[in-house]
Amino acid sequence: MTQDVDHELIEAGRILFARPVEFMLSVVSFDKLPAPTLPEICFAGRSNVGKSSLINALTGQNGLARASNTPGRTRELNYFNADSRIRLVDLPGYGYARASKTDIARWTKLTRQFLAGRAGLRRVFLLIDSRHGLKPGDIELMGMLDETAVIYQIVLTKIDKLKKGELEKVSEKTLAAIAKRPAAYPGLISTSSVKKDGLDTLRAEIATLALPDHRV
Repeated sequence: MTQDVDHELIEAGRILFARPVEFMLSVVSFDKLPAPTLPEICFAGRSNVGKSSLINALTGQNGLARASNTPGRTRELNYFNADSRIRLVDLPGYGYARASKTDIARWTKLTRQFLAGRAGLRRVFLLIDSRHGLKPGDIELMGMLDETAVIYQIVLTKIDKLKKGELEKVSEKTLAAIAKRPAAYPGLISTSSVKKDGLDTLRAEIATLALPDHRV
């Protein structure tokens, strides 16, 4: 999906996120994951890519996910329940983190276990800082998702920080990089948590993966 989205899907996304999104729990080991009774989507990306800020902007709840100026603060799988129709999962950031090698290895193992073997995981939204484009860690994660046939979609973040013309360049380069990858979802979503750009598109995409809302 690109930024051009059907108005009905935009409205479905608006309704989904107009209703309560609540923090559920933080998970530190694979055996503590909640039963997969709802579809799940997750947000993955390098430390400091803006995952927590994007979740807060997406839900309209500034304090829902913990945002920090310190990269690598998210150290668990943080679960959020969106209207009992879909769960959002904030994964630990990879790359830079102020932590011991043992802790980093534990987070990495947990993340890989989740991505490779989680029943009910409908899509991974892979966040990429639009100022820097794809990095080796992103390519490595994409390779693992290709191998395990887990669908992932690229979400460019912080586009408000780009100069004129730079978004088109990074978008073209990113699209070329994922063109032949088997598990990559076609199209990008470009976002700014500050200016709210692209959030309607992302909400609409998530709404297509949620359980139908049968309430009147």
